[in-house]
Amino acid sequence: MADKGSTDKMKGKAKEMAGKATGNERMAAEGRTDQAKGKAKGAMRNAKENVQGMKDSLKDRDDAS
Repeated sequence: MADKGSTDKMKGKAKEMAGKATGNERMAAEGRTDQAKGKAKGAMRNAKENVQGMKDSLKDRDDAS
């Protein structure tokens, strides 16, 4: 299953394209906003994973001592 950030990016891209196709600038702008929100969620998920990895690495190092 796709994560929430990827879903927001795909939904946003579809909304942006629909807005452009119909000439609805507000819908296109909402689509771009949804895409940005998806990218931010992805970045937060990656940061959280990096912190967890660092935490695990430090824990492993302390256990080896």
